[in-house]
Amino acid sequence: MLRISDNISLQDWELTEHFTRASGPGGQNVNKVSSAVELRFEAARSPSLTDPVKSRLKKLAGRKWTKDGAIIIQCDETRHQARNREIARARLVELISRALITPKRRIPTRPTKASQRRRLDSKKARAGVKVTRGRLRPTDAADD
Repeated sequence: MLRISDNISLQDWELTEHFTRASGPGGQNVNKVSSAVELRFEAARSPSLTDPVKSRLKKLAGRKWTKDGAIIIQCDETRHQARNREIARARLVELISRALITPKRRIPTRPTKASQRRRLDSKKARAGVKVTRGRLRPTDAADD
């Protein structure tokens, strides 16, 4: 059982771990030992999570979310299988914890008339500065 928060914990049947050979440092040990872990969490079928949490989790997981509603987390950072397993589980806990936070509802606001007027006045002033930067036209030089 994997504990997420005080009232949410994942059952063992929801998690599947598959160990494979890792790439990277480790010398000959890499070719012999299956130290990389692939953690699979059946998120869509999980009774522990509510539907809004599942939808936020799907958005946060991105490419880790499969078509059948599972989250796959891979870890091959260390040479030790147990440490890779801990890292993968910690990533899953962190991902679900982020999905548990409900975002604040945005209340749309409108700018005031005075702020709109100030913005347009500053744009006109800036445009005037840029116009005066241009080269003098031949007709303007002849008038001097």
